[in-house]
Amino acid sequence: MATGTLTIDVQVHAYERNHPGRPWAGTLTGPDEVSGDDMVAAMDAVGVDGALLVSPFSMYRYDPSYALEVYGKHPGRFGLIKPFDPESESVAEEMSEWTSRPGVVGARLMLVAWEFESDDPRPNRILAAAGQCGVPVNIMASGKLPLLRELARRNPNTQVVIDHLGIAQPMDPPAPPEPFSEMDNVLALAELDNVAIKISGACTLSHQPFPYPDIWEPLRRIFDAYGMDRCLWGTDWTRAVNLLTYEQGVEAFRVTEHLSESERAALMGGSLTKIYNWSPTVGG
Repeated sequence: MATGTLTIDVQVHAYERNHPGRPWAGTLTGPDEVSGDDMVAAMDAVGVDGALLVSPFSMYRYDPSYALEVYGKHPGRFGLIKPFDPESESVAEEMSEWTSRPGVVGARLMLVAWEFESDDPRPNRILAAAGQCGVPVNIMASGKLPLLRELARRNPNTQVVIDHLGIAQPMDPPAPPEPFSEMDNVLALAELDNVAIKISGACTLSHQPFPYPDIWEPLRRIFDAYGMDRCLWGTDWTRAVNLLTYEQGVEAFRVTEHLSESERAALMGGSLTKIYNWSPTVGG
């Protein structure tokens, strides 16, 4: 199958049931367990060829051991991303070690969990280390997009990927009254060539049922600002579980008339393969 026809989800999570051997640090909205096998089954059911598996910060903080186990069982289906600790003074060494592992495609910075200024060395050393290792940094920055813009400007050789449209998204219905109120800040980041954006969790911002027709006008503004080569579709499964099914998160982008076939191919996998330098092995 040609790479351009692959469907790749830019962000999913998998995790074990809470147990003493790998205790949760917190919680993530979703079932008590979504194993790697469960995630693969969900993808298979709707024809998703691969996904970027993001070790869930809410549960495991900076420990990617479960994601590594899942990759070991399903190496062809997942690229791996883990959060990094801004307090660590050995980020460069940790980034080098992480990115040397098979299947690793990126790092993550939970900007929402910290109070930083743009010149703070802690977030900047994560971005710099990722740039040195040639992998993107996925940044969770809802409510802090001006700060993210300054960090991206300070690190022009690092590929930055904005998590979840850069917009706070609900764990439960309904969507906020003005879900796209941060749009000006989202669009301002498109001016930086080293910034891409995840069109992930977008369906959870809709006030209408499947196929969520009211999301397309604001999404088109993002597509036009960034270009499809910097826009990456995803579901943010399982965070979205109380708002829609995995199938709905996939099919909404397949059935819409607001995307051309070439736009859909880029958005749902083609652009991801270029930005992350990764593609799944179908059947692997």
